[in-house]
Amino acid sequence: MMRSVIGLWRWRDNPLCRRSDRREGWLTLCAVLLIAIGAPLVGMLGAGSAHDALLRNVREQQRTRHPVWATVESVQSRAPLDSDPESAGQHAGRRHVIAQWAGPDGSSHKNALGTQQRVRQPGDRFRIWTDARGHLVHRPLSARTASSHAALAGLAAGAAAAGLVEGGRRLAVRQLMRRRYARWDRDWQRIGPDWGRTGSNS
Repeated sequence: MMRSVIGLWRWRDNPLCRRSDRREGWLTLCAVLLIAIGAPLVGMLGAGSAHDALLRNVREQQRTRHPVWATVESVQSRAPLDSDPESAGQHAGRRHVIAQWAGPDGSSHKNALGTQQRVRQPGDRFRIWTDARGHLVHRPLSARTASSHAALAGLAAGAAAAGLVEGGRRLAVRQLMRRRYARWDRDWQRIGPDWGRTGSNS
């Protein structure tokens, strides 16, 4: 893209440089400027917006999710059967136990759990996360993780903006090429029948 801009700039005063060539050069230059300035700006705005939304989610999760102690009743020697090989790979190294715990509201719960913490025998305790009624939930999102996700969202937004600009440039150049070929066809229909006859006596 930059090569075409530099080439057209060098040949801007050449009489063989057509108006469509100049348009293509200006179009490419505008696309370069939009990608160089607009894409990072879109990325920054996207990252900021995602960061604010994720921080609200972090605060909400930290407000509604609570760590509680679960007590092991029995340790299962075999993990529950899982037909999904990817899911089975993710659970490798996890201990599967039957545990009971009390929710923040005082309710009693008992269920089969998977944990990567060191539990070897009944009576061992480990931390789990529950909602206000004692139902199991994932660990709340941390502010550091939210920042990492926001940065990835900003990069994706900037890349998408650059892709849209480049896609628009390619479509516009294609349209210019179609017009150029149509103009050539019209010129050839007008000049073609007399091609090579100039100065002949026939």
